[in-house]
Amino acid sequence: MKKVLFMGLHRPDRSPSQRYRFEQFQPYLEAQGFEFEYFYLIRAQDDQKFYGAGNYLAKISILIRSIFKLWFKSFSASKYDFVFVQREAFMLGTVFFEKRFARKTKMLFDFDDSIWLQNVSEGNKKLSFLKDAAKTQKLIAISDMVFAGNSFLVDYAKQFNPNTKLVPTVVDSRNYKRKASPNKTKVCIGWSGSFSTIPYFEYALPALQQIKDKYGDQVYFKVIGDANYYNKALNIKGTAWSSETEVAELSEIDIGIMPLPNDEWTKGKCALKGLLYMSLEQAAVLSDVGVNGEVIQDGVNGFLVSSTEDWVEKLSLLIDNPQLRQEIGQKGRQTVLERYSVLSEQVHYVQYFNELLAL
Repeated sequence: MKKVLFMGLHRPDRSPSQRYRFEQFQPYLEAQGFEFEYFYLIRAQDDQKFYGAGNYLAKISILIRSIFKLWFKSFSASKYDFVFVQREAFMLGTVFFEKRFARKTKMLFDFDDSIWLQNVSEGNKKLSFLKDAAKTQKLIAISDMVFAGNSFLVDYAKQFNPNTKLVPTVVDSRNYKRKASPNKTKVCIGWSGSFSTIPYFEYALPALQQIKDKYGDQVYFKVIGDANYYNKALNIKGTAWSSETEVAELSEIDIGIMPLPNDEWTKGKCALKGLLYMSLEQAAVLSDVGVNGEVIQDGVNGFLVSSTEDWVEKLSLLIDNPQLRQEIGQKGRQTVLERYSVLSEQVHYVQYFNELLAL
């Protein structure tokens, strides 16, 4: 067996990035002779304290415990064939611990966002001085191989490490199949995300209000990922996300949306929301930002939009044409199956792992 140490901040099935970038490949990788050990720093009971405002004593305690865990774990790094670092192994700006591991074994670094930009959770804004925007390029430079989630990220990483592979974020199409919904007379326009990405959803509010004014009770809106979200004008009460109910909740959506501003951070995003809608044969309408333009062939397997007027036009077209929604959804799923699924990518994953071992 080839032993791999997976290092990330979060426990399994907690972080979407870890889940979609690595965890869902694990069964296939194990069948190919790889053995994995998870190593993470933030426990379930730490989440609220670590990401909430204040709680500085608790955060110091988490930090100290993490330092000790990493320090002691680094002594056994050489027993692994390589270490897979997902975004970062330590939450501060230093690469001290990642360097310790890289000196003792091969290191693969994986990232799926523009994480070289300073991006700190709302609850930790006052601690932003502890981060280092240059950490990402340092991690890339000391790694033996880099996985980047889209071509924009690949171009960035290749400045510091030529051994960078384009490994798109994908979904497991075997699990993401639309469940039958009761007969509906209304069209559901939906968005899936988290409490931290709700501001992106709100970029579409002007268009959604126009759709509400135009179609009235023919449409309704669904937000998944933040149970505390409420929008009175559009009659939206957010729904909590859970892995157990995700597919059932998503299946209610007829038109899935992914609104984004056009900036350096969003150019690094990997179109996951759109891929989830497409996998479930839902008509996807995405902002024309970054990799979305590579995933979507406008008017064929989804729609790309750049303005409020675009949003209203394309949403109206789909609301008025159930047959078009169905055709777009079917072609969207076919795109996922061919290019953005675990089944289409898992062979490349193993190929790159074996290339790393051969270095």
